[in-house]
Amino acid sequence: MELVLKETIDTLGEAGDMIKVKAGYGRNFLIPQGKAVLATKSNIAILKRQQAAIIAHKAEQWDKAEKLAAAIAANPVIIERRTGEGDRLYGSITSADIADALAAKGIEVDKRKIILDEPIKTLGSYQVSYKTGYQMVAEIKIEVVPDEESER
Repeated sequence: MELVLKETIDTLGEAGDMIKVKAGYGRNFLIPQGKAVLATKSNIAILKRQQAAIIAHKAEQWDKAEKLAAAIAANPVIIERRTGEGDRLYGSITSADIADALAAKGIEVDKRKIILDEPIKTLGSYQVSYKTGYQMVAEIKIEVVPDEESER
């Protein structure tokens, strides 16, 4: 089934691209969700007329992604947690904790885009990746330190 994407999907392509997908995926997900339309002559003609708007939208999204990546790189995150023996944390630090720490600094991020292989369970310095969009990845610098109660 040939479709024209109405929005960028990481695994398929960018808005305006013509793609081939299995019929069920297109018919049951992409088209009902408004993410794509059938690649008919009329839809392709409409797409060509809207090409300038699509390019402007892509440029705007790219600028947003770059600014977000710069803001993330410029603001290291310090997270305080209670610790036990051997600098092990009580609990762990997850992508939600990292997103909350960035939000406290005024940087709103989607916790689902934080690439954290496994939760952080010890004190120390870490680097975690964040997908800002358009194949751009920012590195989040995280410093896990003991809170005041742990030091007593």
